[in-house]
Amino acid sequence: MILLGFVLVAACKQEQKKEGSKAPDAWDQVSGILETIQTPEFPDRTFSITDYGAVGDGKSDASTAIAEAIKSCVEAGGGRVLVPEGDYATGPIYLESNINLHLEKGARLLFSTDPKDYLPLVYTRWEGVELMNYSPLIYAFEEENIAITGEGVLDGQANETNWWPWKGKTQYGYKAGDPQQEDPDKRHALFQMAEDGVPVEERKFGEGFYLRPQFVQPYRCKNVLVEGVKIVHSPMWILNPVLCENVTIQGVTVESHGPNSDGCDPESSKNVLIKDCYFNTGDDCIAIKSGRNADGRRINVPSENIIIQNCKMADGHGGVVIGSEISGGVRNVFAEDCEMNSPHLDRALRIKTSSMRGGVIEDIYLRNIDVGQIAQQVIRVNMFYEDSGAYVPTVRNIHVENMTVENGGKVGVLLEGYKNSPVENIKLENLTVKQVTEDYKFSNVKNVHFENVMINGKPVSYDQD
Repeated sequence: MILLGFVLVAACKQEQKKEGSKAPDAWDQVSGILETIQTPEFPDRTFSITDYGAVGDGKSDASTAIAEAIKSCVEAGGGRVLVPEGDYATGPIYLESNINLHLEKGARLLFSTDPKDYLPLVYTRWEGVELMNYSPLIYAFEEENIAITGEGVLDGQANETNWWPWKGKTQYGYKAGDPQQEDPDKRHALFQMAEDGVPVEERKFGEGFYLRPQFVQPYRCKNVLVEGVKIVHSPMWILNPVLCENVTIQGVTVESHGPNSDGCDPESSKNVLIKDCYFNTGDDCIAIKSGRNADGRRINVPSENIIIQNCKMADGHGGVVIGSEISGGVRNVFAEDCEMNSPHLDRALRIKTSSMRGGVIEDIYLRNIDVGQIAQQVIRVNMFYEDSGAYVPTVRNIHVENMTVENGGKVGVLLEGYKNSPVENIKLENLTVKQVTEDYKFSNVKNVHFENVMINGKPVSYDQD
């Protein structure tokens, strides 16, 4: 009787398949993830920085006033620290739990460009490696319920005379003989320390090492909100939540064309919503990361449950990007209803990794994406982004549907994998690409399917298992 029961159950399941029972849609996960993301709430208290001595003349240092307003707000149990209309010069700002830094319309925070103001060293992550370095311009460490809101402007004041020349490239103000991060005992010394397992507290950088600080970096924080503000002229990465949970970035405008001016880099973070934002950057618009090489594997925390909705991307190396600091892996990325358009936007979807990185990149979903003009590729997966090593990455399960591209650049779809780790399970559905030089170019792929794909006015099919 038991055997007969198993047979009947199996027969019923088989019959359901014949009748076309629908498999679960990956997009069904989005509503559950959104319900999980908690935005912070704050008591109805306001502490204006002008009550603590801040003067909005663009010259007087408001650092102490801002710090004292935050301290008073914390002691009262939390609330809103108000930056009224005016221009306020400041050094780095440290956000504590239950603090909403709110910038009124017409308010600007002008951040110092003197590196000494960003000392003492803090525990941070630089290009995917933990270290002690300059404080980010706005920083929080192991805090909960924090926010930056309002209609004001955060101005890092970075340009070709400060911060940017440290990149070591002449287009950013570097001159031969100037100090720069690419000197062997600077950036690469940090990476070697990570490979050698040097404790983070002993990786002391800062003065003399020329590793530029990030703009906004909450580190190991929960319930983070950045809403409404405009952020300009950053030393490098702009919005960089690291090892955070429940992050909402909404209605934010980012404009910075300096080196490594990524717009938003969720790094080893979980449950992140990026919505209604505008990115015009000198590097990737949104770049999802999870640590670099040995350090990323040591921490071993992926970025997961990342939702991108209704964003606009202009200049940048890529619209939605994963990598290259991706050793901890990434999964469950959903991007929908976005617009991308610029002759200086290189790619729409870009995945970049290598066998130095390793890790698993999986379950990446894009839909309803309108692309005007891009310069290089519509979709690119590159497993050979940097030097080779012993940690071959995995890239699988990518589904792009309902995308239109008016000018597709050089190659429509470029997939580059390893023989022993091909780019696999790729589905492109309802994709229209115009004005592209080459339809597609693949090396080492598995299970790639085109469904209703039109390139340069002609249907293009690809169906390979």
